[in-house]
Amino acid sequence: MPDVVVIMGSSSDLPKIQPCIDTLKKLGISHEVRVMSAHRTPDLVLSYIGSAEQRGVKVVIAAAGGAAHLAGVSAAHTLLPVIGIPVESSALKGIDSLLSTIQMPGGIPVATVGIGSGGATNAALLAAQIIALNDDQLKKRLLENRQASRQKVIDDDAAINAQ
Repeated sequence: MPDVVVIMGSSSDLPKIQPCIDTLKKLGISHEVRVMSAHRTPDLVLSYIGSAEQRGVKVVIAAAGGAAHLAGVSAAHTLLPVIGIPVESSALKGIDSLLSTIQMPGGIPVATVGIGSGGATNAALLAAQIIALNDDQLKKRLLENRQASRQKVIDDDAAINAQ
């Protein structure tokens, strides 16, 4: 059973959310990746998300572009934490996706990360932090990841100053 499910509205979103999947793998978090649309396959979203908690899922990550209703529809069908990734679109560079994802009505929360690869990475990290509330080994891996990120900045600074 996966701890995290990552769903995307279209297979064309995969390259844009790959940093999320890579980060989940790096942290050793079990996950499942699926394609389903809030608009074209709403029955599949309902069935899949509606049964997620029973299957042991702890966090849902939903990525979509344009109208980007996938995270909100998912959140409407579960009490699990839902993290929305607004996928960059060609028409409005992802601003449409961001606004669609972030403007949830009171009562149905969706945590929303930024547009782009940083947002995709942060979705995985936020999911990891949620799960780490009850998983000390994952918490340790998150701390190590953060320390490695810190060290990279220090090393980059030293390299630039050595030039």
